[in-house]
Amino acid sequence: MAIKFILLVNKQGQTRLAKYTSSSLSPEERCAFEAQIVRKCFVRSDKQCNVVEHEDYKVVYRRYASLFFLVGIDDDEVRRNELAILEFIHCIVETLDRYFSNVCELDIMYNLETTHYILDEMCMNGCIVETNRNTALAPIHLLEKAT
Repeated sequence: MAIKFILLVNKQGQTRLAKYTSSSLSPEERCAFEAQIVRKCFVRSDKQCNVVEHEDYKVVYRRYASLFFLVGIDDDEVRRNELAILEFIHCIVETLDRYFSNVCELDIMYNLETTHYILDEMCMNGCIVETNRNTALAPIHLLEKAT
C-alpha cells in the first residue's frame, strides 16, 4: 500500500501537519494541492463516505473533534484497502491520544517534532509499519527517559 501523504487540518482549513512520502511537488504546489483536497473534503456532508478521488489519488479522511486527518493513497492500490486506511487513521488518533492524553490541535502545533516522530514510527516510505500504540511510542518514551 503506497501512502503518498498524511495531512492534519483544522476546521478552518489550515494545515497543521503535512507528511509527504515523495518530493514531487514544490512547497507552492503542495499548498495549492492541499487547499484543493481540503475544499473537496469540507463540502461533503457527514452522511457521505469518507473517500474522495483527487487527481491520481484517493483521499481517505476522518474528522476527530476539530481536526481532519487525511491520507492520500495511489488510486490503483486502494480499491480494497479504504477501510484499512480508515482504521489506520483511527490508530494514529489513538496513539496521539495516548501520548498527549486526549490530543488536540494545540498539542500538534506545539509538539510538531514529536508528532512527526510518532507518524514516522507508524508509517515509513509510504508503508504502514506499526499499528501497536505501545510499540510506536516506546522509542519516544526511551528518549524522554534519557534526557
